[in-house]
Amino acid sequence: MGAPAGVLGPAVIGGTLRPYLGPLTGIVVDAAIFLVVVVAAYVLYKAVIAPLARRVFDRQGLDEHARRPLQKIVAFVVLFAGVTVGFGAAGYQGFLRSLATIAAAATLAIGFALQDVIKNFVAGVFIYTDKPFRIGDWIEWQGNSGVVEDISFRVTRVRTFDNELLTVPNHTLTSDVVKNPVAKKTLRLKFVFGIDYEDDVEKATDIIVEEAEKSEAILEDPAPSVRLTELADSYVGLQARIWIDDPSRADFVKARADYVKAVKERFDEEGISIPFPQRTVSGRNEWTDPSSFGGDA
Repeated sequence: MGAPAGVLGPAVIGGTLRPYLGPLTGIVVDAAIFLVVVVAAYVLYKAVIAPLARRVFDRQGLDEHARRPLQKIVAFVVLFAGVTVGFGAAGYQGFLRSLATIAAAATLAIGFALQDVIKNFVAGVFIYTDKPFRIGDWIEWQGNSGVVEDISFRVTRVRTFDNELLTVPNHTLTSDVVKNPVAKKTLRLKFVFGIDYEDDVEKATDIIVEEAEKSEAILEDPAPSVRLTELADSYVGLQARIWIDDPSRADFVKARADYVKAVKERFDEEGISIPFPQRTVSGRNEWTDPSSFGGDA
């Protein structure tokens, strides 16, 4: 009965190399087997697994920022599997068992030491799956705001509007409320115009709506609207509600600024005033002429 092919191959190779390598033949053959298995795993990843993973990512509609770390994880898993199989094929089972024991103990110790890292990693997975925001989105959280520049499994990098780069742990963005004003195709803006109590509310309302309808940046549908929302100490508050399309931070700031400026100019033309805060001072007693403070001349 012939020897199995898996045993015959290394034996034949060993017999061929023994005259040249002597006692090192076994070590060289085992190392060669290990290297061949690892290279085969790499070729398998490049030729089969990587294209298959890309097709799966395309089917799931993942963005480029989500694909890169996932591709790295797939490559790591394939390489780890190739190294493990290579150890077994090369006859390094004893070393593999020792390595597994050491890895288990190290994993336990590292797990306690890296709780925050693991927490942020899990939060990063949730960000990739739930997609609360994407690279290029303008987000707001805990009094901060900016544009997302990069998302990794541990941190998210956000560029503020003062051009500061914030590195935010992912757990911070998944454990609290995050506002994403540009998540949808339209964004509603609100602004309160204060007019004098003696001014015509209906006339001011018409002006506010008319200026919104003139603006190219403001949508006609949903239509602009105005509501009386405040009766403050010194003014009557009229809240304008307008909508813009394809919002970004720049669009939001410019559209609102241009609109408010146009309404202010119309108010000036039509004689509608935006009053300063006013206070009425009163005392318990009647007012005394200051000239009487000095007494008799």
